[in-house]
Amino acid sequence: MKVVDNIHSKSVHTRRVNKLCEHLSDLIPHGSSVLDVGCGDGLLSSLIMQKRTNIKLSGVDVLVRSDAKIPVAEFDGESIPFQDKSFDIVMFVDVLHHTDNPEILLREAVRVANHAIVIKDHTRNGFLAYPTLRFMDWVGNAKHNVALPYNYWSAQQWTNALNSLNLQTEVWIKDLGLYPKPADWIFGRSLHFIAKFSLIE
Repeated sequence: MKVVDNIHSKSVHTRRVNKLCEHLSDLIPHGSSVLDVGCGDGLLSSLIMQKRTNIKLSGVDVLVRSDAKIPVAEFDGESIPFQDKSFDIVMFVDVLHHTDNPEILLREAVRVANHAIVIKDHTRNGFLAYPTLRFMDWVGNAKHNVALPYNYWSAQQWTNALNSLNLQTEVWIKDLGLYPKPADWIFGRSLHFIAKFSLIE
């Protein structure tokens, strides 16, 4: 585990965070208030704010870390502790597949968001998709005692859930370049996506 962890930290983590920062920054409109659900230490959100000084991000997490780089409120993992339409955008970055029922948090996001929901997650489609996703999840999260239900949705499951919540796809990006080649051929593929969904009134 230690060897794998060292390789992941040196070769993957920094590149991944920087790539996610680039993609996500492009999806957030000028002047937006953003809630990062499951923000962890807030590193990614803090980098987005450095790149986009005209937006404001805060977070919620089940565990509030003392070294968090953004303001973080504690929550129970299901009920987001803010009033309706409190933020322009609600953002989930590799959070929903760590829940037993992603629709619970998605419904809360629809309630709390005023304009859109931004999601980075996975699609369980393609050759050996499930075991590959499980391995990546274990390497990245087991050491942090993060819940690992391995609850990855297929593209069709995402479509069905989003349609049921009256969310309209504005952007869907699946070529994220999170890993250096040749690792990206194995761990990238179509297993990852970043998407922005607008709320249909």
